[in-house]
Amino acid sequence: MPEFSYRKSSYSNPEHECVEVATNHLPTIAIRDSKRTDGPTLHVSPAAWTAFLTTLHTER
Repeated sequence: MPEFSYRKSSYSNPEHECVEVATNHLPTIAIRDSKRTDGPTLHVSPAAWTAFLTTLHTER
């Protein structure tokens, strides 16, 4: 398993709901809960991540 470098997502709430995203090992986007860094991670394709972000932008 590659070593992912996570950063806080710009969609995270700085005080409560925090998501971290790693994009340094394409073609995998890794997503995790910043409060549970040793917990499970979600791995998605760049296309799936783009579709998710597009949905967020249209819902705002």
